[in-house]
Amino acid sequence: MSSDAPVTFLTQEAFDRLNAELEHLSTVGREEIAKRIEAAREEGDLKENGGYHAAKDEQGKQEARIRTLQALLKNATVGVAPESRGVVEPGTVVTAIVAGGEEVFLLGNREIGAGSELDVYSEASPLGSAILGLKEGDTTSYTAPNGREIAVEIVKVETYGGQ
Repeated sequence: MSSDAPVTFLTQEAFDRLNAELEHLSTVGREEIAKRIEAAREEGDLKENGGYHAAKDEQGKQEARIRTLQALLKNATVGVAPESRGVVEPGTVVTAIVAGGEEVFLLGNREIGAGSELDVYSEASPLGSAILGLKEGDTTSYTAPNGREIAVEIVKVETYGGQ
């Protein structure tokens, strides 16, 4: 991996949960899917074997999740959410006026906010990259994927308290 790989902030709880998921998928998950593929293979003609194709598809999705988790955990910074200093940074809860409506969201990886009611925006998203480093009261705009320019005002930045 290059040194340009994105570093992701994770709470210790999120890191442990993702590490456990990776361990499960890499061991038990792989064994289970291999057994399902073998059982479906024994049913006969693979061209018309829906169970075989479904199991192979699931295997592909599982392997993709394993690769995603490996990359995420390898490049993660683990610790407590940064203490809010009124500056938007990964791991903070942001209250902002976006396109005229107030939104409250967590800035960071969606894995941090798993189980939380908060929406999560990546710092690499158009909104996330536009507001990263801004302070309470700052305004900016960003270009949405549809090409529309969207105004944003940072109202409040808080420490993320977890779930």
